[in-house]
Amino acid sequence: MARGLPEDTWAAFYTSAMSSTETSSPSTGAEDNAWDVETLVGGDGPDGARALLDRADEMAAALTAEAKGKVGAADAAQLATWLDHQAEMFDATHRAANYASLRFSTDVAEPANGALMAEFQERTAELAAELVWFELEWLAIPDDAATALLDAPELAEHRHHLETSRMRVPHVLSEAEEKLLATKAPTGRSAWVRLFTELTSAIRVEIDGDEMPLDSGLSRLMHPDREVRRTAADAVTVGLQPGLRNRAYVFNTLLADKSTDDRLRDYPTWISSWNQGNEASDASVQALVDAVVSRYDLPQRWYRLKAQVLGLDRLADYDRSSSVAQTEQHVPWEDAKATVRDAYASFSDELADIVDRFYDEGWIDAPVRDNKRGGAFCAYTVPTHHPYVFLNYTATPGDVLTLAHELGHAVHGYLARPQGIFHQPTPLTLAETASVFGETVTFERLLDQTDDPDERFALLAQQVEGNIATVFRQVAMNRFEDAVHTHRRDVGELSTDDFADHWARTQTDLFGDSVEVTEGYRTWWSYIPHFIGTPGYVYAYAYGQLLALSVYAQYEAQGAAFVPSYLELLSAGGSQWPEELASIVGCDLTDPGFWSAGLDIVDAQITRAEQAAPG
Repeated sequence: MARGLPEDTWAAFYTSAMSSTETSSPSTGAEDNAWDVETLVGGDGPDGARALLDRADEMAAALTAEAKGKVGAADAAQLATWLDHQAEMFDATHRAANYASLRFSTDVAEPANGALMAEFQERTAELAAELVWFELEWLAIPDDAATALLDAPELAEHRHHLETSRMRVPHVLSEAEEKLLATKAPTGRSAWVRLFTELTSAIRVEIDGDEMPLDSGLSRLMHPDREVRRTAADAVTVGLQPGLRNRAYVFNTLLADKSTDDRLRDYPTWISSWNQGNEASDASVQALVDAVVSRYDLPQRWYRLKAQVLGLDRLADYDRSSSVAQTEQHVPWEDAKATVRDAYASFSDELADIVDRFYDEGWIDAPVRDNKRGGAFCAYTVPTHHPYVFLNYTATPGDVLTLAHELGHAVHGYLARPQGIFHQPTPLTLAETASVFGETVTFERLLDQTDDPDERFALLAQQVEGNIATVFRQVAMNRFEDAVHTHRRDVGELSTDDFADHWARTQTDLFGDSVEVTEGYRTWWSYIPHFIGTPGYVYAYAYGQLLALSVYAQYEAQGAAFVPSYLELLSAGGSQWPEELASIVGCDLTDPGFWSAGLDIVDAQITRAEQAAPG
């Protein structure tokens, strides 16, 4: 069924909203810490991946011969058998697809990697087209009959998957149309996403005569010296200028493509299909966005304090991420590993043991390399394998928290493997829960170990800015997405100035008069991959962050007694509705005040930082 063959990125990738990279000396110690993705394909390389797809093709043909035209009349036991068959088939396709995607991530400029990914995209699209009939036949079953089947014990382990798929009943097309769209996917939206990835990965920034990847220039915005930050910002703006129109054209094309798709499927808004995939209503998501926008006073309050601490009348956009530490801290890779491992162990020995496996068994790709994709992510792969963590480690304190963040995703995916391929991933609205929780546990441990007042304030500042980046900045980016999708549908193609105007306005709404939005910053929308690869995704960061803060508040209140329920939550994966999953750890997503309560936690963090601020 559709959930078994991801439409956009193939793999279950969970990406960090706050990662940064920099190619610099001294050594980070992570240079040789590369992952081994060959285990996905039995050590047989691309040919092994092709063999997996060959087996999946055979299984799909057998399923079609046996079951096509019969789903509507099948009993629960027969449906369960066919779904088990699909799960085995999807295990093979996901192994191959992840293998190609992960190879591509570590070197996007290698032609063989791009060719392999294109080959597998085309083959998995053909397979998805071959199996369109199964979901359509399931969705055609009348509601009463479907409910009776879902109540059968034989379908218990597939129930949630089958329930959520029926949310698409009003939006499916005919079999011929669905098959055509699935077949053409690799040369449509997926191709544009890949092009954008290659274009942005090729961007270079020149600073003081040194040419470096874009992420390396961006990481210098954390430097304590304002002139370094200003120089880096100017260099990033210059680096973004070549190819700006090309990236805008890619964005425009994908905006138009989504508009067409939503119109054909009768989705009421540009974000409705994404909300449905996240098992959230349009109204509930809008309530989250409205709650966050209504508290833009919180980031503005922080930025005014930060300007005071830095001795500035007002921050510029390139000052927002600047360190407030008196010195620039360098954290070697081994120290980062130990810090994160000890933090997880302070909460749960079981989680710490899983973290050790990621360290020891080649499940992390950590160093910065030329032509490596920027940022950080975790790929769940398949339940019969293990997840992978992707980093660009540059030895900053922020990178330590990014490691903790991505390992949170990793232990979540690892513990949820018994749920099977349909239920291992959670909706993206809950996908950040474990990552933010792990990051917060690590942060609090670092804070407890720090006595120096200046260092404590620097840590508290980092916590506040992490929450601002993940809650408020992501919602501001949601407002930018809303503006450009609406513009494309109501007005037409956007110029680069149109994009810049929407970007500057939504950023100014966030900052108020606390931060100056400079002229150069107006093009910085053009490198952000979420807008291209996962339109509508960014609000899930805010959702997950506020939920995770509430989960951590439960841990603070309950102590060790909280651990079993938290591990139960992680182990449940996406096998239940979000409200049911959150209730495992005592959170009520149906409470209208839930988001306000989460924002109150951020408010309290800012107050704690204000009290620790020097002077």
